[in-house]
Amino acid sequence: MHEYDLTGKVAVVTGAGRGIGSAIAIGYARAGARVCCAARTASEIDATVRQIEAAGGEGLAHAVDVTDRQAVERLFEQVSRVFGGVDVLVANAGGNMATGPIEDSDPEAWQATIAVNLLGVFYCIRAAIPCLQRRGGGTIITLGSGMGHKGRSGHSAYCCAKAALWMLTRVSAQELWESGISVNELIPGPVRTRATQHQGADSVFGIQSEWVKAPEDVVPLALFLATQPAQGPTAQSFSLMRRDN
Repeated sequence: MHEYDLTGKVAVVTGAGRGIGSAIAIGYARAGARVCCAARTASEIDATVRQIEAAGGEGLAHAVDVTDRQAVERLFEQVSRVFGGVDVLVANAGGNMATGPIEDSDPEAWQATIAVNLLGVFYCIRAAIPCLQRRGGGTIITLGSGMGHKGRSGHSAYCCAKAALWMLTRVSAQELWESGISVNELIPGPVRTRATQHQGADSVFGIQSEWVKAPEDVVPLALFLATQPAQGPTAQSFSLMRRDN
């Protein structure tokens, strides 16, 4: 990862308390960025910041629920105040709270899944735009899913949220390219996290013969996207899936 240089950059990573978000935050800090680690659980983001600081980096922990628009706006106000601006947003916070057939689904869980995976990212992008514009451009990375492109039985809310997120990514890119802001989707594919650690390697997310990754395996692609030139790729989907599921 030494070839990726984020020296002088400021990154905001949501869902940075554990899993993919924590790995990306630590990876960005090692590449030279000052990183704001945002998530709902203060103890988890504090732990991520401690790892960043132990390695000689600079981190900031900010507890936030991304489904709270005003709280998200305060997040970006604080980052701008403490670090002087924002160059990179990694909209990683998400979750799948509604599983099972549509006819048996819990409407509140369905709505909550849409809220965190779609509205939460919308709030973050909206709040980040003026910060990025003041820096003359920047990078937004959304964390997508193959389920948002192909769907999967029993996961209607998550699939719909991620499908809509992919469209939000493209429209945001169309609107922001003149400001020098790239917006791309990163699809990690199956990743071994606390939520999936109890499952067998071949059964994670119900995908056979897929590359089941550690969170750290996602970091190189996240670094690649964060270090592309201002007129580099935008409105694109970058996938670590092994197969077209």
